[in-house]
Amino acid sequence: MPNEGIDAKPDADNILAAARKASKRRGLPPVHLWNPPFCGDLDMRIARDGTWFYLGTPIGRHSLVKLFSSILRRDGDDYFLVTPVEKVGIRVDDVPFVAVDFETAGDGIRREVTFVTNVGDQATAGSEHPVRVFRDAKTGEVSPYVRVRSNLDALIDRKSFYRLVDICEHAEHEKQNWFGLWSCGVFFPFIPSAELE
Repeated sequence: MPNEGIDAKPDADNILAAARKASKRRGLPPVHLWNPPFCGDLDMRIARDGTWFYLGTPIGRHSLVKLFSSILRRDGDDYFLVTPVEKVGIRVDDVPFVAVDFETAGDGIRREVTFVTNVGDQATAGSEHPVRVFRDAKTGEVSPYVRVRSNLDALIDRKSFYRLVDICEHAEHEKQNWFGLWSCGVFFPFIPSAELE
């Protein structure tokens, strides 16, 4: 990505200071409303397991990771840390968050499944927070995801996915029987029922 006329390289300390200022407001900062100039790429990466790295070293302080995550935005296929005055690109190996647990209330079509991520976000699966399952055509490996907040997803960790499977049911979806999850009146298909026979 071009530097667009800005001589200084993006600095994590500047981004961090702006994130701290933005986080003093209630709730998540309104990054979707900010349109600052692109200032280049920052040597920051989020691994598939949710670990954040800066300059190749894991960020060990959870409070810093949580702060950076509050100003994360996805535009198309690219991820950025966004403040009112600058926007810097970062790398994300898969998706930025990991759903590490969930709670459930009710059952059947009335069930509500609320996920918790590695940075403390909560998302109740439903029309605004869909669950999807991707199956690798070559390996058959399953990767389940839940939408956490505007265009940002979490990979559902293995232990949570196994627990989800325990509460899944068979239901009709697009004129075919599927095995999947009900939450907030929405059915999320995981695998065709016929493949389980």
